[in-house]
Amino acid sequence: MDIADLRSLSQTLRVQIGTVVIGQAETVDLMLVALFCNGHMLLEGPPGTAKTLLAQCLAASLGLTFGRVQFTPDLLPGDILGTAQFNFQTSSFVVNRGPIFCELLLADEINRTPPKTQAALLEAMQERQVTLDGKTHPLSERFMVIATENPIEQQGTYPLPEAQLDRFLFKHTLAYPSAEEELAIVTTQGATVRMPDPFSGAITQVIDAATLAACVRLVESVTLTAPIAQYIVSIIRTTRTAPDIAIGASPRSGAMLAAASRAHAALDGRSYVIPDDVKALLLPALRHRIVLSATAEIDGRKVDDVLRTLIETTEVPR
Repeated sequence: MDIADLRSLSQTLRVQIGTVVIGQAETVDLMLVALFCNGHMLLEGPPGTAKTLLAQCLAASLGLTFGRVQFTPDLLPGDILGTAQFNFQTSSFVVNRGPIFCELLLADEINRTPPKTQAALLEAMQERQVTLDGKTHPLSERFMVIATENPIEQQGTYPLPEAQLDRFLFKHTLAYPSAEEELAIVTTQGATVRMPDPFSGAITQVIDAATLAACVRLVESVTLTAPIAQYIVSIIRTTRTAPDIAIGASPRSGAMLAAASRAHAALDGRSYVIPDDVKALLLPALRHRIVLSATAEIDGRKVDDVLRTLIETTEVPR
């Protein structure tokens, strides 16, 4: 396994997902970056923009066990993690594992449930383990969460806690497809109201577990020089002093951005990170980790605009 192999495999994955999902190329690229650096991803967009379908296609193309939780206002933590029930025949407790015990978990409409239930994912996302009845149960090393949410201004939603948001490598906002892409969707998928099922042959598995593990190890070996590392630190620390930002990015976000930049470089066919890798990922990596100041919000400033200004004013290593 080398960089050329990884790039070829990633292109094959794009093609496979593209057979079902038309458009959303940027979303697929970010999903692959998150996949190869063991990150989690939050997708935000209006209904019908293929958020759920993208997660299903990724799992099917990788042969990952897939779990799905539909988040609702009455969902309890035990509905996600599982419960310990007493077996009267054996006079012992038996753990009934919840849907979180999988390799790719789709947390669908995660902002439809209260923060207490949202927080049930914290330990699993950070440490890839679950604690039930005082006992720790490990999850797969490949465990990945893809969460979806509708825009927060819609009724019946709950903002995600900052601690929860900080566990996500990326927050990506899906846009509506172009006119040409939407025409292709209507033409190819307009014969029935049912969407293609990636797990029923619509998607072919192209990577096995051993190959995926080799890809992850290869990404970890990508060179991140001291000037690039300093560039990342400078950006993160600037978010804490910028006048338009009330709460800046955490130290965890810098480490995650470095890992993602390695994956981005590898997918671009390079064994070393350049500043453009960092710049390409800054918006999805930081937009959910900063809070604008009251003045910036009153002035109508947007998080992405503030981050773009920050990128432009931070000195780039040569």
